[in-house]
Amino acid sequence: MAGLGGRRQRRNWRLIGAVCALLFGVSAVYAVRQILHGGLQPADTAGLLGLPLGVAGVVAAVVALRKRVEGNDAELARGWAATLAGQVEAGESVVWRQLLGDDTRRIDLAYTLHPAAVRPAAAPGRLTAGGPGPVTLPDIVTYYRSTRPLRLVVTGAAGAGKTVLALELLLALIDGRAEDAPVPVRIPLSLWDTERQSLPEFLQQRLVDAYDWPPDLAAGLVHHRMVLPVLDGLDEMDPLAPDGSPDPVAPRATAVVRALNAYQQGRDAGPLILTCRTRHYDALAGHTEVLDAARIAVAPVDTDNARAYLTGRALDAARWRPLLDHLAAHPSGPLAAVLSTPWRLCLTATVYHHDGDPAELLALPDDDALDRHLLARYIPAATRIVPNPRGYTPQDVHRWLHHLTTHLDPTGSLNATTPAAAEATDVVLHNLWPLAGRARVRAADALLTALAVLTTLPLAWTAPQWQIGLLAAMIGLLVVVAGVVATTTGIPRSLGNPLRTSQGRKDLVIGLALGLAFGLVVGLALGLVVGLALGLAFGLMFGLTAGLALGLTVGLAQQPGASLGARAVIRSDALVGLALGLAFGLAIGLTFGLAFGLTFGRASGLMTGLAVGLAAGLMAGLMAGAQASRRYAVFLLCSRRRLPFRLGLFLDWAVTAGLMRYSGPAYQYRHRELQHWLRQHPQPPTTP
Repeated sequence: MAGLGGRRQRRNWRLIGAVCALLFGVSAVYAVRQILHGGLQPADTAGLLGLPLGVAGVVAAVVALRKRVEGNDAELARGWAATLAGQVEAGESVVWRQLLGDDTRRIDLAYTLHPAAVRPAAAPGRLTAGGPGPVTLPDIVTYYRSTRPLRLVVTGAAGAGKTVLALELLLALIDGRAEDAPVPVRIPLSLWDTERQSLPEFLQQRLVDAYDWPPDLAAGLVHHRMVLPVLDGLDEMDPLAPDGSPDPVAPRATAVVRALNAYQQGRDAGPLILTCRTRHYDALAGHTEVLDAARIAVAPVDTDNARAYLTGRALDAARWRPLLDHLAAHPSGPLAAVLSTPWRLCLTATVYHHDGDPAELLALPDDDALDRHLLARYIPAATRIVPNPRGYTPQDVHRWLHHLTTHLDPTGSLNATTPAAAEATDVVLHNLWPLAGRARVRAADALLTALAVLTTLPLAWTAPQWQIGLLAAMIGLLVVVAGVVATTTGIPRSLGNPLRTSQGRKDLVIGLALGLAFGLVVGLALGLVVGLALGLAFGLMFGLTAGLALGLTVGLAQQPGASLGARAVIRSDALVGLALGLAFGLAIGLTFGLAFGLTFGRASGLMTGLAVGLAAGLMAGLMAGAQASRRYAVFLLCSRRRLPFRLGLFLDWAVTAGLMRYSGPAYQYRHRELQHWLRQHPQPPTTP
């Protein structure tokens, strides 16, 4: 999403910082080299010492340019909030339209107040009794603004429209927002790393990741209480129990509820909006629930509202007339009951949007037959409706999505009649590789990694004749090691700032200690092996330099948080591999180049160091740094006939088509019914 240029700004400043550091390093090295060379007058020496100081002054001046504009922070935050409100409205309007079948026709959802057992929010004078049954409420915006404190929990069954209702509330709050009112920001709860982040930190990270805000401005908005969290999908935090029911323990969801109960603004509980499936929230309520919050339950769509929605979506009223007349005549019939959820209403409107006869639904005997009928036509209809620049065919889309469902049954123990609740739901890119065969992917990974390192072998022939054998042997050893290590499976890594947290600082110290210990052992071994030619000192220098580079990279690399998207995890892991390869290769190349240059001549030493450093850098980057992204690339090569090579782009398109959705670093099928049906149908059905 277009934002304030926070990512671009950070990239530019990083580039400027790298250039400044390089200039300072080059000037310092040049000054030291000239001074050590000797023969300088005192004035020349003073001039050389002033060179790095002058560069440092320029760097300080450049860094000073990053200082924020002065002003009253509260007033600035109100201006920033107006900008954020425009961004949120633009982005969430698109999501709202997608959930309604890529249309602007609204489903008039109803809801009822669910009595809370412990500390509910109060809304005096805003409720209208509707008899002995559930209390009927006014429109959602009026009701939310009347609660004290402003805390609302939206529950409902699967497909009932919880996210749609939350989006309606979010967009309406923005539409009527006062200048000093907070901006509602929707955040999938699956992104929250509750072990690392507090709720304010989570909100700040969302503004940085989703809306491209600079971290300091995002922190200012959160600090001045200009962000209203709309937390979507508490039920998606934890996997289901083995029998398909909600996990009553649900450790991540429990941690979220406790964090929300601890969240406050001044003396009041902090305002928020939360969505969760009814069964999951009821399971949690046995031991924890959100305090000081009103809870509402999304009601089934009544027949009049269902007819109004389908009538508004109809391009040809005559095609829809038999179905609409049937619903009017049988408002409590089986078909009306089936079409009482936004999911099935959108499914019906999408399938018959351009062509087909909606009256076909009247001949179907039950809700299972109706679901099968609609789902068989959903993918072709969705492929026709949304933009399709890459020309995906309905048949290919069906086969690819079916193949991914087999990943959600890794043991192969689920048969076609297994309930949908027993299936896993998260499609995580770097975990897909077993789909292509574990042994096949591991073998291909080892072979391709070894070949990548082997491509540096021709550099050995550029060295002097007597060094070719030594270089070839060392590169050959690196090839073997790379191939063997590539058969293992690693977790994705991400570069971060370890100094921000105590755990990060601890990991950095441990990484440096392990790297130096590893370097010492390797240095001693290498010194003994090539000691006759280069000496033990060379081995120690090489080992400690390589160990320091390895330790720094490992210390800076972290496991990516849940806030990263699916494709961002792969890119982040590849970046770690690149950083590790450059650091390791540069350290080894310079060490070898210096040692060989001092011993046997500068030109040959430089080429020797380049050859060994490039090979070692490739090996280190592919083996230790880019394990997850490397394995994912090999998986795509091994799945050419079953999946598109640019799988991430396809899944992003499937999200816009309403077939998939994002869930943190994973993709999920739009609805469990769609996933379950695809698992049962390997081939696209033949439809008239």
